[in-house]
Amino acid sequence: MALGAEPRNVLWMILARGLSLAVAGLALGLVGSFALTRLLGSMLYRVRPADPATFIAVTFALLAVALAACWIPGRRAMRVDPMVALRYE
Repeated sequence: MALGAEPRNVLWMILARGLSLAVAGLALGLVGSFALTRLLGSMLYRVRPADPATFIAVTFALLAVALAACWIPGRRAMRVDPMVALRYE
């Protein structure tokens, strides 16, 4: 913001970076979980190994947590006075 960025641009940058990492992690996690369903199938009780409702619910829950984890610091970064940040450095 000290170089002319708008507060909403700072928030968008933080959200974009954080959520892109979260989506990449979710993609790798879904691929790994689908690969391990045969191994874990015998340990599950009354749940199919590839239960779509479980995969969808967990994916949305993790995305919501990642959004909150990016939103809160992003809102704080929007409120930082550029002069205070430059003085700190």
